Amino acid sequence: MRIESITLDHERTRNFVVERPMGAGVWVFLALKARAVFTIGGREIPSPDNSFILLTPEQPFSYRCDADDFKEDSVFFTPDDEDMKRITDMKIPLNKVIPAAELTGITSLLRSMCLEYYSANKNRLESVDLYFRLLLSKVNESVLSMKKISAVHEGLYIEKLMWLRESIYRWPSKTWTVDEMAADVSLSRSRLQHLYTETFGISISKDIITSRLDKAAELLKKSEYSINKVAELVGYPNASYFNRQFKNGLGMTPTEFRREYQEQEAI
Repeated sequence: MRIESITLDHERTRNFVVERPMGAGVWVFLALKARAVFTIGGREIPSPDNSFILLTPEQPFSYRCDADDFKEDSVFFTPDDEDMKRITDMKIPLNKVIPAAELTGITSLLRSMCLEYYSANKNRLESVDLYFRLLLSKVNESVLSMKKISAVHEGLYIEKLMWLRESIYRWPSKTWTVDEMAADVSLSRSRLQHLYTETFGISISKDIITSRLDKAAELLKKSEYSINKVAELVGYPNASYFNRQFKNGLGMTPTEFRREYQEQEAI
């Protein structure tokens, strides 16, 4: 295996976009520590916190950050025949965002690989090869763990449910209906509601409200938008209804929340 580059905790701004319309030309492994949105095969794919993707050299892709504190680890590499056999034998998904059952082990190995690769150690390349084999093994374990989780929560739909929830939090201003969401994941209305609550511990309707109030709180803290504008941006055409739901959820009105935050910042 030949390493082209390794980076750790690479920070990107929310508006940063990576575009590879002809593919990267080498294999790319990304460990994503915050939300992103990939475009692969003309389809937008939300990437949740703590996920990874293994991209083949010829695969066109792009992705943009969807978090203020976005960080990623990356490895650009060219596998040898033995590495290719391992990837194939382990049936590691290619060009597909995979939620990580546990990302810490993966990032720990990437850190060890990086330190060894950029060291002056005599056997550093051999050590990097060993770390890479361990990385593939850990990725395989994560994929298998997610499959077990999927089996518990109707594995045919767990990935769609995770992306659905990510979409709810990513676009809180959208008018969501359970019927439309059920059609998107090929489930009945009642089955979707049951699986969603069983998987995430909260109903769809409550999660939609939570996503809107979370975004509203963020806007009230970080923008000068009027209360009416904040209400509109999080999907409430009626500001008075927004005020009532905000107070029910956070115990104070949007105006009180903003004033309290500004007073705390001034201290």
